[in-house]
Amino acid sequence: MLKGTLLVAGTTSDAGKSVVTAGICRWLARRGVRVAPFKAQNMSLNSFVTADGAEIGRAQAAQAQAAGLEPTADMNPILLKPGSDRRSQVVVLGRPLADVDAMEYGAYKDHLRTVALESLNRLRASYDVVVCEGAGSPTEINLRKGDIANMGLARAAGIPVIVVGDIDRGGVFASLYGTLALLDAEDQALISGFLINKFRGAPELLEPGLDMLRQLTGRPVYGVLPWLDGLWMDLEDSLALDNRSIPTAAPGASGSLRVAVVRYPRISNFTDVDALAAEPGVVVRFVTSPGEVTEIRDADLVILPGSRATVSDLEWLRRTGLVSALLERRGPILGICGGYQMLARSIRDDVESGAGLVEGLGLLPANVEFASGKTLSRPVGEAYGCRVAAYEIHHGTVTFNGGEGVEPFLDGCRVGAVWGTTWHGALENDDFRRAFLADVASKAGRDFVPASDVSFAGLRETHLDALGDLIERNVDADALLALIEKGAPAGLPALPPGGTS
Repeated sequence: MLKGTLLVAGTTSDAGKSVVTAGICRWLARRGVRVAPFKAQNMSLNSFVTADGAEIGRAQAAQAQAAGLEPTADMNPILLKPGSDRRSQVVVLGRPLADVDAMEYGAYKDHLRTVALESLNRLRASYDVVVCEGAGSPTEINLRKGDIANMGLARAAGIPVIVVGDIDRGGVFASLYGTLALLDAEDQALISGFLINKFRGAPELLEPGLDMLRQLTGRPVYGVLPWLDGLWMDLEDSLALDNRSIPTAAPGASGSLRVAVVRYPRISNFTDVDALAAEPGVVVRFVTSPGEVTEIRDADLVILPGSRATVSDLEWLRRTGLVSALLERRGPILGICGGYQMLARSIRDDVESGAGLVEGLGLLPANVEFASGKTLSRPVGEAYGCRVAAYEIHHGTVTFNGGEGVEPFLDGCRVGAVWGTTWHGALENDDFRRAFLADVASKAGRDFVPASDVSFAGLRETHLDALGDLIERNVDADALLALIEKGAPAGLPALPPGGTS
């Protein structure tokens, strides 16, 4: 039986580490291998709650699904959730530890390295193979000393590393060579080869470059992964939205529905809208600037998604003028978690921003108070007569007042065409999503009928299978399996300048 560990690094953020890791997990699982994903340290505002109430990155939850597993805190023991350009909440084994700035974080590194290695060791003891995902690039030489997610992890645990490069960005050969050459000799000894991602074109035109890369580095290219249209997966950060391919089903046969999602600076869990975009006839767009006010006014549904910095993002809405467009609307609005909090009459935040009492948008008869403890749970409820399973992650506690026209909605409330809930993932429930969209269409005056046969869970499985196929069909399977089992080959050459003494 195959036994071993592999680390998937990348030349840059968004080079394809997450999808390659998920693809390898699905590929191995289909071969009967007991495989688990692992990311020692993740910086992301897209997170998920495990069955036992631990918060981890959504990408690792998706990778666990690719492996056929229920996600656990050990799969992502350290999660950093930025609240500003300088400060992040540090979540350790699924629970918040502290809010720190970049310099303060260094004081935690020794402890966090121990936590990460203990989690990895538990996974190694429980599974045949652990596929680790690196973070950013392994060649952030200014951060190498305290690294616990890339070569620091690989060195400490003796893990072979493959480096993924995104050819669609251009400069892939320079990126792969430079990533290797800037590392010191000990790190280079674990870099065992390369994968090229997002290739489109004639393979024979690429082959001379692959041959030269092999000659220059003494390392193989394990495969070239072709561009796959419509491929999507839970993303790590909102910057990747710029190049994101939102999942899209075939056009609807019974009208269309336009959805505008407000993309504020600290948007979180924007994957909540993926299930909407998978519906035939539903068109989802992210609104990012004052120049897109018409998108807010003309959309059939506006969504205020989650936020890691509710008060700050609410101020951004006011500063950009998007608030006016929201308040002038008469059509449907859905607020999720932080977005729900923004719709309230008031927000008291002495925890996240320290801003004290702040006026909300006042579209729902609710008030918010931030608590020092974080709510992490997997609630189940009912709406529109449909069962709804979801998850919640928040410091803000919302209380709503009853009164004429106020109806409960999941854990939150609804007034007319404005809904608010703290539940993430609710729209992934197919029956509920269809009923909600039918109600939205009615209130927006649109001739739209949701399709009756869309399974979001099925679509997700289809995409994970596509990732497994991507690996199976385009990677040297024997070579990759040997690398996992035997580790980095001995005698790999060290390149200058990093590999010189």
